[in-house]
Amino acid sequence: FPVTICVEMNWLTSSGGVFHTMGIKVGGSLWAWGRNASSELGLGDTSPRSSPVRIGSDTNWAWISAGGSMSLALKTTGTLWSWGLNSYGRLGLGNTVNRNSPSQIGSAVDWRSVYAGAAHGLAIKNDGSLWSWGLNSSGQLGHNNTTNLSSPVRVGTDSNWNKISCGRVHTLAIRSNNTLWAWGENQNGQLGLQNVTDRLSPVQVGSATDWSEVSGGRYHTMAVKTTGTLWGWGRNNLGQLGRGNLLDTSSPVQIGSSTDWASVRSSQYHTLAIKTNGTLWAWGSNFDGQLGLGINPSQYEIPVQVGTDTNWSTSRSVITCGRDFTCVGKTTGTLWSFGRSLYGRLGTGTNDISSPVQVFGGVTTWNRVSGKNDFAIATRTNGTLWGWGRNNVGQLASTAGGFLLNAYSPRQIGSLTNWTGNISGGFQHAFAIKTDGTLWAWGRNNSGQLGLNDTTNRSSPVQVGSQQWTTVSCGTAHTVAIRTDGTVCVVSGNVT
Repeated sequence: FPVTICVEMNWLTSSGGVFHTMGIKVGGSLWAWGRNASSELGLGDTSPRSSPVRIGSDTNWAWISAGGSMSLALKTTGTLWSWGLNSYGRLGLGNTVNRNSPSQIGSAVDWRSVYAGAAHGLAIKNDGSLWSWGLNSSGQLGHNNTTNLSSPVRVGTDSNWNKISCGRVHTLAIRSNNTLWAWGENQNGQLGLQNVTDRLSPVQVGSATDWSEVSGGRYHTMAVKTTGTLWGWGRNNLGQLGRGNLLDTSSPVQIGSSTDWASVRSSQYHTLAIKTNGTLWAWGSNFDGQLGLGINPSQYEIPVQVGTDTNWSTSRSVITCGRDFTCVGKTTGTLWSFGRSLYGRLGTGTNDISSPVQVFGGVTTWNRVSGKNDFAIATRTNGTLWGWGRNNVGQLASTAGGFLLNAYSPRQIGSLTNWTGNISGGFQHAFAIKTDGTLWAWGRNNSGQLGLNDTTNRSSPVQVGSQQWTTVSCGTAHTVAIRTDGTVCVVSGNVT
C-alpha cells in the first residue's frame, strides 16, 4: 500500500541523486532519505530510509549535491565533505575507501560550491577556481588526460567560469569575460575547434569575447553572441546546424545574417530558436513534424519561421513537450500543438499534425496545461477541467458509454467550475486542486500514487484526504504535494 511522507515546510535546499535525496533545513541541519546501499545517506549504515533522517547534530550545512551513490556537501565554514561509494576516488578523499558518514575533503576552508556527477565531482572555490576529481574515462575532469583522481585537482589556472552546457559527451562553457570554451568528445567537430580531435581539457573556441548563450545537442552545438548573431558547429547530417547544407563543420559558422536572435536550444537532431520579436524558428530533423513546418520535407537545412505569429508565450505553465509532440500557449490564451498524435495526445481531433493547430479551436481561455506521456489535462479561466489523449487506465477522468475511450479533442471532466490552475499530469495519473483547497486524483494507481490507501485505478476524480492543499506535482509513479499549513507530502507505493 502507498506510503505518505509529510514533513515540515522549512527546507532551505535539496538535491536528488540517482536513488537518494539530501536536504538542508532552515536551521542548517542536514537530512537524508532513500536508497543507502553504499552509505550515501551518511547515517553510518547501509539501511534505506523512507523518510528524512537527520545526519549528525551540526547546524552549519550550507550546500549539498547528491550524485551516483555518493553525496558532497559544504559547511558555512567553507569546508568540503563527502560520503558514500568511493570507487574511482569519487569522494575526493585521496583513496577509494567507502565512507558511511561525512568525511572532510582536505583542510581548505574556501570552497564556494560543489557538484556531484555520476562518479566524479566538481567544485569552485571563493577565488573562482575550478577543481575536479573522480572518474575521468572521457576526460570529463578537464586535466588533459584520462586518469582518475582521488582528490581535488585544479582545472587550469583560470577563475572566471560562468555558464555551462553539456552535450552527449562534450562540455561547453562561457566565462565571465564572454569567451567560449569546450572539451570532451569531438568526433563530429562539436567542440568547434577546427578539427575532430577529442580534448581532455578546456580549449578556447576561437578568440571572440562576445558569447552570451550556448547549447549542446547530441553531436552539434549552437550559440548566440551578444550581437544577436546565431552560430552553429558539429554534426549536420539532418540540417540541425541550419547552415543551408548537410556538411559538418568543426568551427563556429554564422547562421544567416540576422542580429536579433535571443535564445537557442539544441535537441538530438533539430534546433529551435526565438528571436527578440517573439517569432519562433526551427530547423533540422522533421520526420514527425516536430518542427511545426509541415511533414514535407523531412528536414530543413536553414532556420524557417514557424508561422507568422509573434505572440508565442514563454511561460512554462503553458508549454508541455513530449518526445515527439508539443503543446504551446500564446499570449492570447489559446493553446496550440504539433507533432505525433499517438493516442490523441495533441488534442486536435486528428492524427499527426505537422504544423501548429489550435486545441479546441475558438477557445481563448486556457490557463494551464500539463502532461508527461500520452495524455494531457488542462484548465480554463472559467474553472472547468479538460483532458485529451490516451485513457486506458482512466487518466482522462471520464468515460464514454461506460468505456475508457481515448479522446482526440479536449473532453470536459465533469461539469464543475471550481478547478484551479494547480494541476499535474503524471505518467498515467493526474491530480488537481479545487478552489476550496481540496485535492483530487484519478488514473493509474498500481503503486498507490493516488494516495487513496489502495492500488485501485480511478476513472473519475476522487478526493484525497480532507486537508487543504496549495501545490501538487506528479512523477512517474509517485506524487508530491504541499498543504496550506506548509507540510510537504510524498505519496508512493515504493518508497525505499
